[in-house]
Amino acid sequence: MGKKTHRSGRDSKTGQFITVKEAERRPSTTTIERVPNPGYGDTKDDPPKGGKPK
Repeated sequence: MGKKTHRSGRDSKTGQFITVKEAERRPSTTTIERVPNPGYGDTKDDPPKGGKPK
């Protein structure tokens, strides 16, 4: 089973994603986040897979 998230850097001023390496070099203006891989994020609007829609 694979990991469900990955690390990603984000610029605190612009909100744009940047590399983790760049975020580690600029800790005062960036954050490192855990971001869900495709298919593992918040899917409240979608019916659950394999379940009956409400």
